[in-house]
Order: sequence, then C-alpha cells, then structure tokens
Amino acid sequence: MGKHIKPTFDERWRTIVGVVADVRQYGLTNSVPQGISGAIYMPYAQSVRGDDRQLPAAMNLLVRTTAGADPVRVARAIRELAVDQNPNVPVSEVRTMEAMVSGSISGFRSTMGVLLSFAMTALLLAAIGTYGLVSHSVVQRTYEIGVRMAMGASKPSIVGLILGQSLRFVAGGVVAGAGAAIVFARFLSSLLYGVAATDPVTFAGVILFLFGIAAIASCAPAWRAAQMDPLKSLRVD
Repeated sequence: MGKHIKPTFDERWRTIVGVVADVRQYGLTNSVPQGISGAIYMPYAQSVRGDDRQLPAAMNLLVRTTAGADPVRVARAIRELAVDQNPNVPVSEVRTMEAMVSGSISGFRSTMGVLLSFAMTALLLAAIGTYGLVSHSVVQRTYEIGVRMAMGASKPSIVGLILGQSLRFVAGGVVAGAGAAIVFARFLSSLLYGVAATDPVTFAGVILFLFGIAAIASCAPAWRAAQMDPLKSLRVD
C-alpha cells in the first residue's frame, strides 16, 4: 500500500491503493496465459496512455436478477436501460453466469469426458476380470466347498467366504491403485476445478465404488458356489 508502479504502456507512476486476492481472470482454473505475470485494476477514467489517449477497454457489468428470470427478457431490459442512460454506449454481449461458466470449462469438460470414457472402460474390464477370476476360483475349489458343506457349513457362510476372499484380493489392487493415483494426481490438477487433486472425499467415494463393483461381480459366483450339491462336489476330481 502506498507504493508506486509504472505500467509498461505508460510513463507516469501510479499509486497502489489496494491489493486484492488471486482471481480467476482467464477461466475457472488458476492457470494464467503465457506472457502475463500479473494484473492491475485501474479506474476507467485513468486507463490512458502517456499521450492521454484512452486505452481500449471493455466495461463488464454484473447484474443480479430474480431466480427463474427469463434471460432474453433480462437482456432486453439491460439494453433498454443502457440506451436510456447513454444511446452512444454499445451493449455487445449479455450472457447468463451459467453460460459463462459453461463456456469457460468447455475445453476441460471435453478432456474429462475422454478420460471418463477410458475410466469406465477400465472399470468394465476390471469387473469382467473379477467375475472371471472368482468364477475360476470357485471351480478350482469345488471339492473344498463340498467338504465345507458336508461338515455343516451353511449357504450364507459359503457366500461370505467367497465374497470375503475376492474382496481381499480387490483390496490389494485398490491400495496399489490409490497410491499410484496420489502420486500422479498432481499432473491432473490443472484440469480440476472445485476439488483438490488429492481430495479425501473423492478418494473415499471411488474406493467404496470399486468395492461395490467387485462385490456385485463376485455375487454370482459366490451364490453359485452356495448352491452346489455336496455329494457331487466331493466326487469332482
């Protein structure tokens, strides 16, 4: 405060009267275009060059409307108000805040859409692989399951046994995957908005979701194992 600064386009010194926090001037991410190291706010009347010529600058107005207001009607009212105040002032572009936010993240939304499609494909393949692995394990353990049932094991205990072992197998993969995600998530921080790259709530939700998918994929083989006939199971070589 009270220091002086001289913009590159001006020969006069300007006095700093306030300092603001970082703002998302060029988009909803914190990224700043190359060649720009900072920004300053100046009163519109003082935005002049050394020869006292006005710098070309657009003035943006933020208008608060009632909830559910018609955007077309609001835009018409804003233009009419501007014309009533000064017919020589053009009103070029009136957009809703939702449209501005959507346009600001359109590129990131496309990138995240591609990443999401790959993630869903990987999740589907993982579910199919889990189902196949558990099914194969059940077939390999047919004799063991028959012995357990002959010794008095109930169907729920057999289902719990198969599910528990399959989820323990999945837990190892989840722990390894979570560790790798924490390491590499920082490379995706520029594509994220409103959430940190290592947000604990997001990680917890994804882990629970993966365990849910694994449990669903394991249910059918576990239920099939519980329906085995102990006599037939004991005769399997």
